[in-house]
Amino acid sequence: MDKIAQFIRTPYESELEYFKLNPTVSGMATEDNKIILNPNSKLSKAEKNAVALNEYGRIVMRTNPQFSPNFKLTDAQMQFLNSNTYKDAPEQDKLATIAARLLSNDPSAGTPTIDQLKFVNKLKDYINKE
Repeated sequence: MDKIAQFIRTPYESELEYFKLNPTVSGMATEDNKIILNPNSKLSKAEKNAVALNEYGRIVMRTNPQFSPNFKLTDAQMQFLNSNTYKDAPEQDKLATIAARLLSNDPSAGTPTIDQLKFVNKLKDYINKE
């Protein structure tokens, strides 16, 4: 977690406003490849660490071409993503969302396929060796 902690920064005022308008958003990977966490979140420390890992996974996928997700989504995952804020997101963002959620053991990722698990295990190995 120490490695990930160096990527966490204080949210800017505009980001704090976003969190106020979207209280269910616990954190995000920002355009400057940093992680911000919602200061109003009621998550436990362990849950915040999981959010930070999720967002760090997104940064790794965004900045390392070898970790660009290329697996297929299940019908259930597509249904989940199309029912929320990812409905109009690019396909690559949907894949990264599922991969990052699997990485952080978020059950909302649904049941992973073998290809998804292979990808996430490679991503996890990379993060653990950095």
